[in-house]
Amino acid sequence: RPGHLTGSAFVVDSSAERALLLFHTKLQRWLQPGGHADGDTNLAAVALKEATEESGIEGLTLYAPAIDVDAHTVSGRRNEPGHEHLDLRFLVMAPPGAAEVGNDESDALAWVSADELDSLVPAIDNLTAWLVRRALALAPV
Repeated sequence: RPGHLTGSAFVVDSSAERALLLFHTKLQRWLQPGGHADGDTNLAAVALKEATEESGIEGLTLYAPAIDVDAHTVSGRRNEPGHEHLDLRFLVMAPPGAAEVGNDESDALAWVSADELDSLVPAIDNLTAWLVRRALALAPV
C-alpha cells in the first residue's frame, strides 16, 4: 500500500502545564495538529506549518529533534484507499498569552493538562495521551 510522510506537533503552553488537542472533524478523535508533507522533505517545517494553521497561533517555537516517530494505518475513506502514515512528531511551544483559533479540520480545540486526559476517553487513544505527557515532561519552562 502507498505511504505518506507526515509531520505533527504537540503544542504545549508557555507554562508547560497544558497541551493543545484538536477534535478532528473526520476522525472524531482528539489528536495533535499535523498533516501530510506533500513533497516537503523538512518534516519539522511541516509540523510547524500544520500547528500554526490548525491552531491559529502565531509565534510557535519548534524543538528538534523529534520526540517520537510512528507508523500507523489510515483506513480508506471515500475516494482514498487505506494507506500508511509515517509520522515524525515534534514538541512545539506556544508563546505566552496564546489564544487558539480552529479551522474547518477540527470541531473543537482544548488545552488539557496531564490530569485531564482521562476525561477525554474514549475519544483519545493511549498513544496520544502518552505523547501529551511526554511533551509536557520534555517542555522547557
